Amino acid sequence: MIRIAGGRAIVSGLLNAHSHSFQRAIRGRTEHRMSAARDSFWTWREAMYQAANRLSPEDVYQVARMAFLEMLLAGITTVREFHYLHHAPDGSRYQDPNLLALEVIRAANETGLRIELLRSAYARAGWQTPPNPLQARFITSSADTFVADTEELLRSGAKVGVAPHSIRAVPIKYLLEIVKYARAKNLPVDMHVAEQPAEVEACLAEHGLRPVELLQDKGVLESSFTSVHGIHITEQEINFLGSSRTRVCACPTTERNLGDGAVPADRLTGAGVTLCFGTDSNVQIDLLEDARSLEYHLRMERLERAVLTPELLLASVSGNEEDYFTVDLNDPSIAGSDERSILSSILFSTERTAIRDVFVGGKRVVEDGRHPLQEEIVREFVRVQRRLWG
Repeated sequence: MIRIAGGRAIVSGLLNAHSHSFQRAIRGRTEHRMSAARDSFWTWREAMYQAANRLSPEDVYQVARMAFLEMLLAGITTVREFHYLHHAPDGSRYQDPNLLALEVIRAANETGLRIELLRSAYARAGWQTPPNPLQARFITSSADTFVADTEELLRSGAKVGVAPHSIRAVPIKYLLEIVKYARAKNLPVDMHVAEQPAEVEACLAEHGLRPVELLQDKGVLESSFTSVHGIHITEQEINFLGSSRTRVCACPTTERNLGDGAVPADRLTGAGVTLCFGTDSNVQIDLLEDARSLEYHLRMERLERAVLTPELLLASVSGNEEDYFTVDLNDPSIAGSDERSILSSILFSTERTAIRDVFVGGKRVVEDGRHPLQEEIVREFVRVQRRLWG
C-alpha cells in the first residue's frame, strides 16, 4: 500500500465510499444554532433542504466539480456518490429523469475522478408523516419508476448502484423490490442505517424491529450491501452485520458535525465487518482525518490507545490499486518519517499540503498539488455561492 522512492511516499488512491456532493454548497452555512430549544441533525436537515431546492442543474454540476476537486487534492481517486437529487424543486420530472445524475457524473469525469453513482430511492417523508414539500426533488413514489430510471442510467454506460435512502424514507415493499432488482443486475446496494436514535424508534414503531434487525429479517444484509453509519446498533445487530459480511461506512467528520454519535468500529471489525470511510456531507474532505478521528474517538471512549491498527485503517480507506498519490516526505507535517514509521505518520500526521501528485488509471490528474482546472472550478463555484447566499 505504501512504498518510498525519491523523497516521496507512494500511496494507494483512497476510496470515498459515501458522498453527497451537492452538500458542499452548505459548508459553513449551518454552523449556528437553528433552534431555540435544541439544535440537531433534524434542524440541520431542514436547512440543507432549503439549499438543495435552490440549485439549478448547472449549479449541481459546478458544486460537484468543487467537491470532486477537493477529493483529488486529498488523495481520493474514487467516489461512491449517494445521489438523491432527481427532480425539479417542485417535484416535476426533467425530460431526462437522470439529468442531475448525469451532471454529477460529468463533473467527476471532467476532474478525472472515478465515480460510482448510487441512485437513491426516496418515497416518503417517514412513517405516518405528512409529505414535506422540501423533499419533492427526492421523491420517486413508485419502485417501478425508480427501476426504469435506473435502467436508463445504466444504458448511459455509467457505473451505477442503488441506494434506498433509509428505512424511514422507503416502505419495506418498495425496498425489497429495489433489492431484488439490484441482485438480478449484480448492483451494490447502500443505505443509511441507524444514524439517529429517532430513526430506530420510528422503525420499532412501524415494524416492531430495529433497522438492522429488520434488514436481517427481510434478507437484505449480504456482502454487496453497505450500511452507512450503523451507529445506534446492539450487539446482536453487530453480529448480524458480521455474519452477513455486510460493509459499514463510517463518516466521522459528518457524524461529529451533526451530533450523530460514533460508529462502534472496534466491535464491528471484531465481528468480521468490513469498514470503509466516507466524507458524506463534505463539510470537510479528508479521509485520512476521518480515519484518525474515528480512532481517537474510540481511544477516548475506551480510555486506551491504538484501538484499530494502522494497517486496518489504511485498508479501510484504500481504493483502486491502479490509482495512487504521492506524499512529500519533506512536508513539515511528515518530515523525519522513515520506512518503519511512514504508515503511522501518513495516517496520524499528514496534512493535505503533503499530497503532491495524484494518478487515476495511470494518468496524472494533480501535479505538485495543483489540478489543471483548479482556478476555473474555484471561480465558478464562488460565483454559484455568491448567487445562493448573496
